[in-house]
Amino acid sequence: MIAFLPSGDSAFLVRFGNEISEETHRQIRGFVSLLSASKIKGIVELVPAYGDVLVHYDPLQLKWKKLLKQLKKLAEQAENIQMPTPEVVKIPVCYDEEFATDIKEVERQSGLTREEVVQIHCSRKYLVYMLGFTPGFCYLGGMDERIATARKEKPALKISAGSVGIAGEQTGIYPIDSPGGWQIIGKTPLKMFDPLREKPFLVEAGCYLEFYRISKAEYDSYDQNN
Repeated sequence: MIAFLPSGDSAFLVRFGNEISEETHRQIRGFVSLLSASKIKGIVELVPAYGDVLVHYDPLQLKWKKLLKQLKKLAEQAENIQMPTPEVVKIPVCYDEEFATDIKEVERQSGLTREEVVQIHCSRKYLVYMLGFTPGFCYLGGMDERIATARKEKPALKISAGSVGIAGEQTGIYPIDSPGGWQIIGKTPLKMFDPLREKPFLVEAGCYLEFYRISKAEYDSYDQNN
């Protein structure tokens, strides 16, 4: 059952579920698509997450009772909306030792070899559930549980942009230099976030990522030309 929860005097939390699932995500994508297309005057921002969407609005332009009525109507329609085929974004990753600073810890916890870890990591399509934490940081679903690895006991003060990591049963990419506690297993030369691009974020919620391996020479060449 969908819940509509006031969040202060200028936001509603529309909750579709409490579990991380592709079905819930599909409903959220449909709801966000419908709400964006509705062009309701007074809505300021939509923030989708794993199981809910935070709808920010301007109470001087939009009364909460009117908004609630419209949100309920669109949420009901979201279950049946047909979304376009999601985009698949291919992400090159160099897993060489220079960049894979924590891959030995992944090997230790999983009992697998480095080559097995890399092969498994590159064998899946990962659904982008949402962006958060830092600009462009994508929360991905679908990682093989065989390479699940606990976070660092002590977070690093700086993890460089492009670093690919594992935390629990999740994998992700650091879009900017930032502190972090994920176990780093490689690095991509792609810029996941660039405020000067027409589209600052390389990926968005609803698309899929595929990692593929590149050599250090390919990484260096790619980095120099982009």
